[in-house]
Parts: sequence; structure tokens; C-alpha cells
Amino acid sequence: MGYLNEKQHRLVTEAVAAAEEQTSGEIVTVLADRSDGYTDVALWWALAISFTVMSLLAAFPEPVLDWLDSMMGGWSSEWTRGQVLSLVLGVGLGALLLALAVQLWQPLKFRMIPSPVTSQRVRDAAIKHFKVGAERRTHGRTGVLLYLSMREHRAEIVADEAIATRVPAEVWGEAMVDMLAEVSKGCIAEGLGAGVRDVGIVLAEHFPRDADDQNELPDRLIEV
Repeated sequence: MGYLNEKQHRLVTEAVAAAEEQTSGEIVTVLADRSDGYTDVALWWALAISFTVMSLLAAFPEPVLDWLDSMMGGWSSEWTRGQVLSLVLGVGLGALLLALAVQLWQPLKFRMIPSPVTSQRVRDAAIKHFKVGAERRTHGRTGVLLYLSMREHRAEIVADEAIATRVPAEVWGEAMVDMLAEVSKGCIAEGLGAGVRDVGIVLAEHFPRDADDQNELPDRLIEV
């Protein structure tokens, strides 16, 4: 099930078509559920938790050993070094598996991902989609990609070579602000439409539409 229905898809498509009426630039929109699975991050968290638990148990074994003795009827026993080591490893393995299982709950998993990691993964995914769907696919290399990743609550704007050399990256800030202001209210299609509108204004200023300009890239929203 996608985030947008047919009517909302049409709203974004119409926004792209309207923006491109004033510019020779081409705008591509991509809406993604997530930019990465973050399996490696979940594993690192699980390893860190497991190592911490094992370190604490190795440093302070007496409370745990006393509790285990009490569970066996209160009979105290001498724990050998091998038994303690086995206990530490077993508890560490249990902590590892439990940490991985807990992170299967997606809201918690994404809260545990460091912000720099999500920012980089979203950027990498945006560039990948740009290379596939827009880079150097227009006559004047004037393609722009608006990429919105829902799980990470992040967006990216990636521009083709001809645009990047004439339009500084910070110029897209207004488009990002307008887009995310709507998306944060749950108005995803309207947010994408606002971003497209602002990008179109910038493109029209630097790359006005030629009389013989042709639409070289699809206007429709790509939802992945």
C-alpha cells in the first residue's frame, strides 16, 4: 500500500507539469518508504548491548550468581571459572538476540539510528535514484530530483551538472522548508507540490523555457 492515492499522485504530476511550463529544466519526484534497511546499524546496537551486559556481568558476577543459587533452593555452590564464563557468554548471546528482536519494531529501530547515519543514507539513496532516473537524461543536463523518504523524515534535492554549476545548493532551502512544512502536517502530496513549485521558480530564472522545448522526463511521481 502506497502513501498516496490516485488523486494525490495526479496533484503532484500536475504540479510538475505546471512548473515545467516555465523552464527547460526537468523535475523528477520520488517518494520512498525508507532509504535503507539499516540492518548493519541494528547489528551494531545489538553487539554493543551484548558486550555491555557481558562486561557488567564479568565485573560484578556475585549478585547474579547469588540470585541463581537462590533460584535453586538457596543452596550455595562454588562456581567454577568455566561455569562463570559459560554464563557470561550465554547471557551475552541472549542479550544480542533480544536486542535484535526488539529492533524488529520499526518505530524503535528508526529512533535508534544516529541522525548522521540516516542523513547520509537518505542522501545516498537520492543520488542513486537521480543517477537512474534523471542524471544526463536531458539534452541540456537540466534534471532535478526531489526525493522524500518517509521513515527517516528527510528530503533531498539533487540537481544535474548544468544546474549545480549555476545554482548553489543552499538556494533549494526554501523549497525544502515549504515541502517539509506540508509533509509534517500529513499533507504529502501538497508538500511535494510546494517543493516542485519552488524548484520550478528557481529553474525558470536560470533556465527559461525554449520555444522548441520538449518534455524529456516523465512528470509522474515515482513511489518506491
